[in-house]
Amino acid sequence: MRRFSFFSAMLFILIAISTKVAFADEAVAIDTGDNAWMLVSCALVLLMTPGLAFFYGGMSSVKNLLNMLMMSLMCMAVMSIQWVFWGYSIAFGPDIGHFFGSLSMAGLHGVTPESMSGTIPEYTFIMFQMTFAIITPALISGAAEGRMKFSTWLIFIPVWGTFVYDPVCHWVWGEGGWALGMDILDFAGGTVVHINSAAAALAVCIMLGKRKSSNINPPCNLPMVMLGTGLLWFGWFGFNAGSALSAGSSASFAFLITNVSAATACLTWVICEWIGTGKPTLLGACSGAVAGLVVITPAAGFVGPIGSIQMGIMGGIGCYFGATKLKQAFGYDDALDVVGVHGVGGTIGAFAVGLYSTELAGAENGFFIGWDGAGISLLGRQCVGFLAAWAYAFGVTMIILLILKAIMGLRTTEEQETSGLDISQHKEISYHLELEASGNLKH
Repeated sequence: MRRFSFFSAMLFILIAISTKVAFADEAVAIDTGDNAWMLVSCALVLLMTPGLAFFYGGMSSVKNLLNMLMMSLMCMAVMSIQWVFWGYSIAFGPDIGHFFGSLSMAGLHGVTPESMSGTIPEYTFIMFQMTFAIITPALISGAAEGRMKFSTWLIFIPVWGTFVYDPVCHWVWGEGGWALGMDILDFAGGTVVHINSAAAALAVCIMLGKRKSSNINPPCNLPMVMLGTGLLWFGWFGFNAGSALSAGSSASFAFLITNVSAATACLTWVICEWIGTGKPTLLGACSGAVAGLVVITPAAGFVGPIGSIQMGIMGGIGCYFGATKLKQAFGYDDALDVVGVHGVGGTIGAFAVGLYSTELAGAENGFFIGWDGAGISLLGRQCVGFLAAWAYAFGVTMIILLILKAIMGLRTTEEQETSGLDISQHKEISYHLELEASGNLKH
C-alpha cells in the first residue's frame, strides 16, 4: 500500500510538472502561420522603398533621376542602422510621459530569440516596424527634387527619424503613447507615415525655396513611374494587411479593402483629369492609385468594402485637387506632390475613419455612421490626432532644417541645379545617349 501511494504521489507530481510546462510552452509558443505572414509582410514593405524610388525617379528630371534613387536607397541604409541603435527604443521602449520611449532598449538591449510580441518573435516585429521607419523619410525626398545637397540629406535622415518619426510612432502605436491612450485609430500609418512625411515635406519646400524656371523639366520616364506604382501597390498589401500582425481574418479584410480603395481612387483621378484637362494620363492614373493607397492606410482594418469605395472617391478627388491646385494657391514648390498626395490623402483617411469605422454602431456595412455620440467622439479624437501630427512634424522639421542650414547648408548652387544633381552630387548620369551633329539622338 505504501509502495502504491509512493508511486501515485510521484505520478501526480510528474503530471503536475508536465502540465505546468505545457501551459508555459503554450504561453510563449510562436504561431508559425502568423510569423510566416509577418516575415512576408516585412519583405513586401521593404520592397516599397525601391518602388518609391522608381516612382519618384520617373517623375524627376532626367538630370536628377539618380539623385532621387540614391535618396531613397540611403533611407534603407541609414534608418536600418538608426532603428537598431536607438530608433526602436524611442518608438516602442518603456513610456516616458506618454510622448516617447526610453533608451533602455537601445541596441535592442534585452531582446532575445525567445522574446515575443504577441504570437510572433519580437525580432519579426522589430523588422516590420523598421520597414515603416525606412519609407517615411524617403517619402519626404520628393519635395526636394533637384535642389537639396546630398550630404545634408544624409544627416537629415537619422536626425528627422529620431526627433520626429520615432516620437509620433510612440504616440500612436507605442505602449503608453498619448494617442493610443485616447483611442485615436491609425491602423497602418496614415498619421505616423503619411501626415508625418507630408508635414516635413512642406517644411522642406519652404526652407529650400522654389526651383528656377529653367530647372523645371517634365517627368523623364513614365514607364518607370508605372513600375514604381506597381511595386508600391504590391508592397502595400504587406503595409496594411501586415499591420494586423497576424494571418487571420483582419489581415484578409485589410488586404481586400486596400485594393478596393486604390482601384477606386485610380479611376476617380482619371475621371477628374479627363474632365479637367480633356485627356486621361498614365501619370494621373498612377498618382490616383497611390492616393487611394494612402487614404485607406489609417482605416484598412476599420472600414467595410462600401466605406473603402467612398474613401477611394474622396481620396481621388481630394488628392487630385491637392496636387494640382493646392501648391498653386499657396506657392510652395512641391516637385513631386508629396503634400498633395500624402498630406491630403493621409488627412482625409484619418478623418474618414471617424465617418466609416465599423467599430461604431450602424456602420457594419461601411456606410456613413451618422452623427451619434460615439461617432462625434471618434471624429473629434481623429481630428486631434492628425492636427497634432501636422503641427509637431512641421514645427520640429523646420527647427532641424534651420540648424542644418546654419551648419552645412541645405540647397545646392544654381549652377549645380542647372547641370543636374546626378552630375554635381554623384558624378553619374542615368542615360548615355549619343547625339548626331544635328543634335538629334541616334537610333
